[in-house]
Amino acid sequence: MALWDSYKKGFVIFLKVEAGLSDNTKENYLRDVDKLTQFLDYNFPNISLDAIELKHLNEFVMWIAEVGLSASSQSRIISGVKSFFYYLQAEDLISKNPSELLQAPKLKRKLPEVLTYEEIQAMISVIDRSKPDGERNAAILEVFYGCGLRVSELTNLLLSNLYLDENFIRIIGKGNKERLVPIGEAAIKQLNIYTSAIRNHIAIKTGNQDYVFLNKTGTKISRIFIFMIVKALAEKAGIAKNISPHTFRHSFATHLVEGGADLRAVQEMLGHASITTTEIYTHIDRTYLKEVILNFHPRARG
Repeated sequence: MALWDSYKKGFVIFLKVEAGLSDNTKENYLRDVDKLTQFLDYNFPNISLDAIELKHLNEFVMWIAEVGLSASSQSRIISGVKSFFYYLQAEDLISKNPSELLQAPKLKRKLPEVLTYEEIQAMISVIDRSKPDGERNAAILEVFYGCGLRVSELTNLLLSNLYLDENFIRIIGKGNKERLVPIGEAAIKQLNIYTSAIRNHIAIKTGNQDYVFLNKTGTKISRIFIFMIVKALAEKAGIAKNISPHTFRHSFATHLVEGGADLRAVQEMLGHASITTTEIYTHIDRTYLKEVILNFHPRARG
């Protein structure tokens, strides 16, 4: 939006000349404002500066919390937003500052830990590839982290819903709502290794032929089984954090958003929006979603 662009340019000059902030802080603050304007443009199109109220900013804060950002990340974003509105008020571009009372939400429960990219690499690196289940477990972690799936979505993933040549997988999420999720090259490579070299040698039990991930008895893996794999690999990699399978979903979202990915696109990939089979991605281009993964996900290119 051209109007936002002019305000952002002025904000950058303000941060450089008057605030005296470091280049890194300035870039972070500008990205924080980008997230806010994305939210406003999507949820309150054509809203004027003076029409922005605290309730709009509180909705934005809840929005970034839903993605799974840590409390410290939320606080930094709020700091950037507050600086932006301070600038607007200082330049007489708004008559009142709606961010004065803006605070981070008090979370009822602590969000799961977020793994760093290096910690995820460490967990993958300690997998014993000499055993058949090693290639499967590597594929599980790559898909988990590479696509930001829920545990149930991973255990119920079907071969017939893999479109690896197009870099997409179809996911059946909560309420049987379908969505297409981009998948990067690292996950595709490991999936192909598992399905071609390991899975096709398993005696699969009737009714389980289409499930991607199987245990040694030929039936689909369970949620508890995934939990055990994640815990064992974290311990083997020397990671002391209290993590669960859901940690990979939060890490997926956090790494994309903090890397600069469009927040709305990440929400679509997580399945937070109401998307039906016939309306899937009507307002976000699939090619764009693929570009979000390729540009911002650490393991997109293998």
